[in-house]
Amino acid sequence: MGIVTNVTDAYQKCIDACGRCAQACYECFEACLNEADVQARTKCIKMLIECARMCEMSVAGMSSNANFAKDHCKLCATVCDACAQDCAMFKDQHCQQCAQECRTCAQECRSMAGM
Repeated sequence: MGIVTNVTDAYQKCIDACGRCAQACYECFEACLNEADVQARTKCIKMLIECARMCEMSVAGMSSNANFAKDHCKLCATVCDACAQDCAMFKDQHCQQCAQECRTCAQECRSMAGM
């Protein structure tokens, strides 16, 4: 990785994954609201917002080198796993893409939490 100039440089891969995941969740949320079977998606839609917010909190924690940044990331991995599971049940592209971003983010968060 080279020389770490800021404490948060070590977190950058996870910060990026969390940012992409939050974006995917918000985009999926918007797309799900416009699906014909929106009623069947209420659990998933709620999870998308919870996941996006958790990712945003994790980004903030890592960016400011917060005392509980690793704890946020541990919880974020759990939330991302749950969101990926919910999204994976729907076969449309936005849900499948979101599920993949959530799985990637969960993996990065687990890795960061173990640093």
